[in-house]
Amino acid sequence: MNVSEVLNKVQKIEVDEKHEGQRVDNFLLCHLKGVPKTHIYKIVRKGEVRVNKGRIKPVYKLKLGDVVRIPPVRYKAVRDRDIQPGKHLLNQVLKSVIYEDDDLLVLNKPAGIAVHRGSRIQYGIIDVLRFIFPDAPFLELVHRLDRATSGCLVVAKNRLTLIELHELLKVNNNIEKSYQALVKGCWDRDELLVDIPLVNDEKQGVRPAKKGEECKIAKTIIRPNKVFREMTLLDISLLTGRTHQIRVHTASLGFPVVGDNKYGDFPFNKSIRRLGLKRMFLHAYSLKFKLKRTNKQYHFIAQLPAELNNYLIQLENEKI
Repeated sequence: MNVSEVLNKVQKIEVDEKHEGQRVDNFLLCHLKGVPKTHIYKIVRKGEVRVNKGRIKPVYKLKLGDVVRIPPVRYKAVRDRDIQPGKHLLNQVLKSVIYEDDDLLVLNKPAGIAVHRGSRIQYGIIDVLRFIFPDAPFLELVHRLDRATSGCLVVAKNRLTLIELHELLKVNNNIEKSYQALVKGCWDRDELLVDIPLVNDEKQGVRPAKKGEECKIAKTIIRPNKVFREMTLLDISLLTGRTHQIRVHTASLGFPVVGDNKYGDFPFNKSIRRLGLKRMFLHAYSLKFKLKRTNKQYHFIAQLPAELNNYLIQLENEKI
């Protein structure tokens, strides 16, 4: 069972080969099991967590020999043996595996399952995978998907693969990420490059940046796939990988993702739920990249989940 613990004094941990290349936020999640992600980001943002005596951002990649300072914190410690997901969740995650080799594990992540556990989330995908594969020496997420988003999710099975994929993610187009989204409204344009910088506002969430604000470049390519009476199916390619990028970009153009409970059209979403779509229609359907270390070219396709495909069939048949 979970036990309350208090870290009364500062911890200083030297980074070994096992954690080399890991993001500092993920490193902290491993060492402070039970601490909500929001609290971890808070102590990083306030400068209470330091690396080599300097302030860092949550995305900082640890280097061999770095010294991580962890401040005093009260939390509920979670032991690995306490993580025992239910059979339904285990089967759901196990069935979602679409590829595995010595370097990678790839899932068609179901919607509704977070990638990490948090204060209100008992199990994340990575926790379930570590329970399913208890003898795997290394399992780490390469990237993330929103809890409500389904589709391709890559897990590295060794540190070298994780480091190389993180390097590929830093450069546009080195990992080709494609999504399908159903949006409200009838798209009346051809292919469009959306170049709208984004700001992660603590109060408002992610939003388009205002002139002069410190922001992050965000670029999305949008192509119409099928236009229905009130909605449009879009094919979307990411040139950058910002938090909520697709959802904010489409909403800022007046085409919010159907079922999006944060940036969407709430009355429209309510009417859609009554007609059978119970989730956000956003799916990561394709990932393509090459690992230089092994000279392997990968292209993964995650088929649309039944609930999304069936909804499209209803739209095609003009039943709704």
